[in-house]
Amino acid sequence: MPELPEVEVVRAGVHRWISGRTVADVEVLHPRAIRRHLEGPRDFADRLIGTTVVGASRRGKYLWLPLSTDGEAPETALVGHLGMSGQLLVIASDAPDERHLRVRFRFADDGPELRFVDQRTFGGLAVAELVDDGAGGHVPAPVAHIGRDPLDPAFDEVAFVRTVRSKPSEIKRILLDQTVASGVGNIYADEALWRAKVHGARPGSGLTRGAVTRLLADVREVMSQAIAEGGTSFDALYVNVNGESGYFDRRLAAYGQEGQPCPRCGTPIRRITFMNRSSFFCPRCQPWRPHGRAPQHAAARER
Repeated sequence: MPELPEVEVVRAGVHRWISGRTVADVEVLHPRAIRRHLEGPRDFADRLIGTTVVGASRRGKYLWLPLSTDGEAPETALVGHLGMSGQLLVIASDAPDERHLRVRFRFADDGPELRFVDQRTFGGLAVAELVDDGAGGHVPAPVAHIGRDPLDPAFDEVAFVRTVRSKPSEIKRILLDQTVASGVGNIYADEALWRAKVHGARPGSGLTRGAVTRLLADVREVMSQAIAEGGTSFDALYVNVNGESGYFDRRLAAYGQEGQPCPRCGTPIRRITFMNRSSFFCPRCQPWRPHGRAPQHAAARER
Protein backbone atom coordinates (compact mmCIF):
# COMPACT_ATOMS: atom_id res chain seq x y z
CA MET A 1 0.00 0.00 0.00
CA PRO A 2 1.33 3.49 -0.78
CA GLU A 3 2.57 5.21 2.36
CA LEU A 4 3.09 8.89 3.15
CA PRO A 5 6.01 9.49 0.72
CA GLU A 6 4.19 7.94 -2.22
CA VAL A 7 0.98 9.86 -1.47
CA GLU A 8 2.96 13.09 -1.05
CA VAL A 9 4.60 12.62 -4.45
CA VAL A 10 1.14 12.15 -6.02
CA ARG A 11 -0.24 15.15 -4.11
CA ALA A 12 2.54 17.39 -5.37
CA GLY A 13 1.90 16.29 -8.93
CA VAL A 14 -1.84 16.86 -8.69
CA HIS A 15 -1.25 20.27 -7.14
CA ARG A 16 1.05 21.24 -9.99
CA TRP A 17 -1.13 20.08 -12.87
CA ILE A 18 -4.72 20.39 -11.60
CA SER A 19 -4.80 23.45 -9.29
CA GLY A 20 -6.82 26.35 -10.69
CA ARG A 21 -8.70 24.21 -13.21
CA THR A 22 -12.49 23.96 -13.37
CA VAL A 23 -14.17 20.56 -13.61
CA ALA A 24 -16.25 20.24 -16.78
CA ASP A 25 -17.25 16.58 -16.68
CA VAL A 26 -16.93 13.53 -14.46
CA GLU A 27 -17.30 9.98 -15.71
CA VAL A 28 -17.60 7.14 -13.17
CA LEU A 29 -16.67 3.91 -14.92
CA HIS A 30 -16.76 1.63 -11.89
CA PRO A 31 -19.13 2.35 -8.96
CA ARG A 32 -16.82 0.65 -6.44
CA ALA A 33 -14.31 3.47 -6.95
CA ILE A 34 -16.75 5.90 -5.28
CA ARG A 35 -18.37 3.49 -2.81
CA ARG A 36 -17.55 5.89 0.04
CA HIS A 37 -19.70 8.52 -1.67
CA LEU A 38 -22.97 7.04 -0.44
CA GLU A 39 -25.19 9.24 -2.63
CA GLY A 40 -23.93 7.49 -5.76
CA PRO A 41 -22.29 8.37 -9.10
CA ARG A 42 -24.76 11.02 -10.26
CA ASP A 43 -24.51 13.05 -7.06
CA PHE A 44 -20.73 12.59 -7.08
CA ALA A 45 -20.49 14.12 -10.56
CA ASP A 46 -23.05 16.86 -9.89
CA ARG A 47 -21.15 18.07 -6.83
CA LEU A 48 -17.91 18.33 -8.81
CA ILE A 49 -18.94 19.78 -12.17
CA GLY A 50 -18.45 23.55 -12.23
CA THR A 51 -16.16 23.65 -9.19
CA THR A 52 -12.56 24.82 -9.34
CA VAL A 53 -9.73 22.89 -7.73
CA VAL A 54 -7.82 25.30 -5.51
CA GLY A 55 -4.97 23.02 -4.44
CA ALA A 56 -4.10 19.57 -3.18
CA SER A 57 -3.61 18.66 0.48
CA ARG A 58 -2.68 15.53 2.41
CA ARG A 59 -2.85 14.04 5.86
CA GLY A 60 -1.11 10.72 6.26
CA LYS A 61 -2.19 8.47 3.39
CA TYR A 62 -5.27 10.56 2.50
CA LEU A 63 -5.22 13.37 -0.02
CA TRP A 64 -7.88 15.86 -0.98
CA LEU A 65 -8.58 18.63 -3.47
CA PRO A 66 -10.45 21.62 -1.95
CA LEU A 67 -13.20 22.82 -4.30
CA SER A 68 -14.34 26.40 -4.85
CA THR A 69 -17.64 27.49 -6.37
CA ASP A 70 -17.79 30.95 -7.98
CA GLY A 71 -14.57 32.00 -6.28
CA GLU A 72 -15.90 31.39 -2.77
CA ALA A 73 -13.83 29.79 -0.02
CA PRO A 74 -13.89 25.98 -0.35
CA GLU A 75 -16.55 24.17 1.67
CA THR A 76 -16.12 20.73 0.11
CA ALA A 77 -13.26 18.63 -1.23
CA LEU A 78 -12.63 15.64 -3.43
CA VAL A 79 -11.09 13.09 -1.03
CA GLY A 80 -8.99 10.17 -2.19
CA HIS A 81 -7.30 7.13 -0.73
CA LEU A 82 -5.12 5.10 -3.09
CA GLY A 83 -5.60 1.80 -1.27
CA MET A 84 -3.35 -0.99 -2.56
CA SER A 85 -3.14 -0.05 -6.22
CA GLY A 86 -4.86 3.30 -6.82
CA GLN A 87 -3.24 5.79 -9.19
CA LEU A 88 -4.10 9.41 -9.94
CA LEU A 89 -2.74 10.15 -13.39
CA VAL A 90 -2.60 13.35 -15.41
CA ILE A 91 -3.13 12.12 -18.97
CA ALA A 92 -3.62 13.76 -22.38
CA SER A 93 -7.31 13.69 -23.29
CA ASP A 94 -6.65 11.78 -26.51
CA ALA A 95 -4.58 9.05 -24.80
CA PRO A 96 -6.09 5.52 -24.77
CA ASP A 97 -7.99 4.53 -21.66
CA GLU A 98 -6.07 2.52 -19.09
CA ARG A 99 -7.28 -1.04 -18.55
CA HIS A 100 -8.33 -0.32 -14.98
CA LEU A 101 -9.62 3.22 -15.43
CA ARG A 102 -12.32 3.85 -12.81
CA VAL A 103 -13.04 7.61 -12.83
CA ARG A 104 -12.27 10.31 -15.41
CA PHE A 105 -12.22 14.07 -14.77
CA ARG A 106 -12.30 16.49 -17.71
CA PHE A 107 -11.65 20.22 -17.32
CA ALA A 108 -13.03 23.36 -18.92
CA ASP A 109 -9.66 24.28 -20.46
CA ASP A 110 -9.62 21.05 -22.54
CA GLY A 111 -6.19 20.26 -21.12
CA PRO A 112 -4.99 16.94 -19.70
CA GLU A 113 -7.50 14.78 -17.84
CA LEU A 114 -7.19 13.53 -14.30
CA ARG A 115 -7.77 9.78 -14.20
CA PHE A 116 -8.24 7.46 -11.24
CA VAL A 117 -6.91 4.01 -12.13
CA ASP A 118 -7.18 1.15 -9.66
CA GLN A 119 -6.52 -2.48 -10.52
CA ARG A 120 -7.71 -3.97 -7.23
CA THR A 121 -10.41 -1.33 -6.49
CA PHE A 122 -9.38 -1.07 -2.83
CA GLY A 123 -8.90 2.70 -3.16
CA GLY A 124 -11.67 5.21 -3.56
CA LEU A 125 -12.89 8.77 -4.03
CA ALA A 126 -15.67 10.80 -2.42
CA VAL A 127 -16.85 14.39 -2.09
CA ALA A 128 -16.96 15.49 1.55
CA GLU A 129 -17.60 18.59 3.60
CA LEU A 130 -14.63 20.45 5.07
CA VAL A 131 -14.56 20.80 8.86
CA ASP A 132 -12.41 22.81 11.28
CA ASP A 133 -9.26 20.87 12.21
CA GLY A 134 -8.87 22.73 15.51
CA ALA A 135 -5.65 24.43 14.41
CA GLY A 136 -6.96 27.14 12.11
CA GLY A 137 -7.31 24.93 9.05
CA HIS A 138 -9.87 22.65 7.46
CA VAL A 139 -9.90 18.96 6.59
CA PRO A 140 -12.57 16.72 5.04
CA ALA A 141 -14.83 15.18 7.65
CA PRO A 142 -13.72 11.57 6.88
CA VAL A 143 -10.11 12.55 7.58
CA ALA A 144 -10.68 14.46 10.82
CA HIS A 145 -9.95 11.43 13.04
CA ILE A 146 -6.58 10.78 11.40
CA GLY A 147 -3.57 11.94 13.41
CA ARG A 148 -1.14 14.46 11.98
CA ASP A 149 1.85 12.97 10.24
CA PRO A 150 5.46 13.45 11.37
CA LEU A 151 6.21 15.84 8.49
CA ASP A 152 3.29 18.14 9.36
CA PRO A 153 4.61 21.44 10.83
CA ALA A 154 1.88 21.21 13.47
CA PHE A 155 2.85 17.67 14.55
CA ASP A 156 3.11 17.57 18.35
CA GLU A 157 6.44 15.89 19.08
CA VAL A 158 6.07 16.12 22.85
CA ALA A 159 2.64 14.45 22.73
CA PHE A 160 3.97 11.74 20.41
CA VAL A 161 6.84 10.87 22.76
CA ARG A 162 4.47 10.85 25.74
CA THR A 163 1.95 8.64 23.93
CA VAL A 164 4.55 6.12 22.79
CA ARG A 165 6.06 5.80 26.25
CA SER A 166 2.61 5.28 27.80
CA LYS A 167 1.80 2.26 25.64
CA PRO A 168 2.88 -1.33 26.43
CA SER A 169 2.26 -2.30 22.79
CA GLU A 170 5.12 -3.12 20.44
CA ILE A 171 6.75 0.02 19.05
CA LYS A 172 6.11 -1.02 15.45
CA ARG A 173 2.42 -1.49 16.21
CA ILE A 174 2.37 2.02 17.67
CA LEU A 175 4.09 3.47 14.59
CA LEU A 176 1.44 1.87 12.37
CA ASP A 177 -1.42 3.32 14.45
CA GLN A 178 -2.76 6.12 12.25
CA THR A 179 -4.32 7.91 15.22
CA VAL A 180 -0.90 8.31 16.86
CA ALA A 181 1.03 9.44 13.79
CA SER A 182 -0.42 9.03 10.33
CA GLY A 183 1.28 8.02 7.11
CA VAL A 184 3.80 5.52 8.50
CA GLY A 185 3.34 2.08 6.96
CA ASN A 186 5.22 -1.20 6.95
CA ILE A 187 8.10 -0.11 4.72
CA TYR A 188 9.06 3.10 6.48
CA ALA A 189 8.44 1.70 9.96
CA ASP A 190 11.01 -1.03 9.29
CA GLU A 191 13.47 1.43 7.77
CA ALA A 192 13.15 3.92 10.63
CA LEU A 193 13.46 1.20 13.27
CA TRP A 194 16.60 -0.10 11.54
CA ARG A 195 18.11 3.39 11.52
CA ALA A 196 17.22 3.85 15.19
CA LYS A 197 18.59 0.37 16.11
CA VAL A 198 15.27 -0.53 17.76
CA HIS A 199 13.56 -3.91 17.42
CA GLY A 200 9.93 -3.48 16.35
CA ALA A 201 8.68 -5.87 19.05
CA ARG A 202 10.03 -3.79 21.93
CA PRO A 203 7.25 -2.15 23.97
CA GLY A 204 6.86 1.59 23.63
CA SER A 205 6.76 1.91 27.41
CA GLY A 206 10.22 0.34 27.58
CA LEU A 207 11.87 3.03 25.46
CA THR A 208 13.51 6.09 26.93
CA ARG A 209 12.40 9.59 25.98
CA GLY A 210 15.64 10.04 24.06
CA ALA A 211 15.15 6.77 22.15
CA VAL A 212 11.64 7.76 21.04
CA THR A 213 12.84 11.23 20.04
CA ARG A 214 15.64 9.73 17.94
CA LEU A 215 13.23 7.25 16.37
CA LEU A 216 10.90 10.10 15.39
CA ALA A 217 13.85 11.90 13.79
CA ASP A 218 14.64 8.74 11.81
CA VAL A 219 11.00 8.41 10.70
CA ARG A 220 11.11 11.97 9.39
CA GLU A 221 14.48 11.49 7.73
CA VAL A 222 13.62 8.28 5.89
CA MET A 223 10.29 9.61 4.64
CA SER A 224 11.84 12.91 3.50
CA GLN A 225 14.49 11.01 1.56
CA ALA A 226 11.84 8.77 0.01
CA ILE A 227 9.82 11.79 -1.13
CA ALA A 228 12.92 13.29 -2.73
CA GLU A 229 13.41 10.08 -4.71
CA GLY A 230 9.79 9.69 -5.81
CA GLY A 231 8.76 7.08 -3.25
CA THR A 232 9.24 3.32 -3.25
CA SER A 233 8.08 1.25 -6.23
CA PHE A 234 8.19 -2.54 -6.08
CA ASP A 235 5.94 -2.99 -9.12
CA ALA A 236 4.00 -0.97 -11.68
CA LEU A 237 1.10 -0.31 -9.32
CA TYR A 238 2.71 2.71 -7.66
CA VAL A 239 3.56 5.58 -10.00
CA ASN A 240 3.42 9.36 -9.85
CA VAL A 241 0.88 11.41 -11.83
CA ASN A 242 3.04 11.11 -14.96
CA GLY A 243 3.19 7.32 -14.72
CA GLU A 244 6.79 7.23 -13.47
CA SER A 245 8.05 4.89 -10.73
CA GLY A 246 9.94 6.03 -7.65
CA TYR A 247 13.38 4.65 -6.92
CA PHE A 248 13.80 4.77 -3.13
CA ASP A 249 13.67 0.94 -3.14
CA ARG A 250 17.35 1.08 -4.14
CA ARG A 251 18.16 2.60 -0.73
CA LEU A 252 16.20 0.20 1.47
CA ALA A 253 18.42 -1.15 4.23
CA ALA A 254 16.01 -3.56 5.95
CA TYR A 255 12.61 -3.85 4.29
CA GLY A 256 12.52 -6.67 1.74
CA GLN A 257 16.21 -7.44 2.29
CA GLU A 258 15.91 -10.88 3.94
CA GLY A 259 19.24 -12.69 3.80
CA GLN A 260 21.13 -9.65 2.55
CA PRO A 261 23.96 -8.26 4.71
CA CYS A 262 23.01 -5.41 7.00
CA PRO A 263 24.56 -2.25 5.51
CA ARG A 264 25.81 -1.32 8.98
CA CYS A 265 27.25 -4.54 10.44
CA GLY A 266 27.04 -7.22 7.73
CA THR A 267 24.71 -9.55 9.65
CA PRO A 268 22.03 -11.11 7.40
CA ILE A 269 18.70 -9.30 7.61
CA ARG A 270 15.91 -11.45 9.03
CA ARG A 271 12.19 -11.53 8.36
CA ILE A 272 9.44 -12.28 10.89
CA THR A 273 5.66 -12.19 10.65
CA PHE A 274 4.20 -9.22 12.49
CA MET A 275 0.54 -8.15 12.37
CA ASN A 276 0.00 -10.54 9.43
CA ARG A 277 2.71 -8.89 7.36
CA SER A 278 6.43 -9.27 6.83
CA SER A 279 8.74 -7.34 9.12
CA PHE A 280 12.49 -7.02 8.50
CA PHE A 281 15.29 -6.24 10.94
CA CYS A 282 18.97 -6.80 11.74
CA PRO A 283 19.29 -9.21 14.69
CA ARG A 284 22.61 -7.69 15.73
CA CYS A 285 21.83 -3.98 15.37
CA GLN A 286 18.25 -4.34 16.62
CA PRO A 287 18.21 -6.81 19.53
CA TRP A 288 14.84 -7.25 21.20
CA ARG A 289 16.48 -6.09 24.41
CA PRO A 290 19.47 -3.73 24.33
CA HIS A 291 21.69 -6.47 25.82
CA GLY A 292 19.61 -9.61 25.53
CA ARG A 293 17.91 -12.13 23.29
CA ALA A 294 14.44 -11.96 21.79
CA PRO A 295 11.72 -13.62 23.86
CA GLN A 296 10.73 -17.10 22.74
CA HIS A 297 7.38 -16.03 21.20
CA ALA A 298 9.09 -13.49 18.93
CA ALA A 299 11.99 -15.73 17.93
CA ALA A 300 9.59 -18.54 17.06
CA ARG A 301 8.04 -16.47 14.28
CA GLU A 302 11.36 -16.00 12.51
CA ARG A 303 12.02 -17.98 9.35
